[in-house]
Amino acid sequence: MLPLAVQLAASVSTPAMAEVRFGRNVRVGGHDFSNQSFNRHRRAVIHIYDRTPSRPGCVWRSDGRGGKVKICHLRRIR
Repeated sequence: MLPLAVQLAASVSTPAMAEVRFGRNVRVGGHDFSNQSFNRHRRAVIHIYDRTPSRPGCVWRSDGRGGKVKICHLRRIR
């Protein structure tokens, strides 16, 4: 029982490393996000609006932890 608890605690305490890679023909809200990859240093925050946002488009900003965040304010394309 004790070795199982130690193994479970070790697996829970390790952070997950993941990278998302978008391939061909990937659309988010009708906008093309093909061939982009994101991980913990290059993240994306995508806001989808039904009407035109006040400042539409995407910008890269610093996240304050040594990485970059792609912030997108996009209108949904139907």
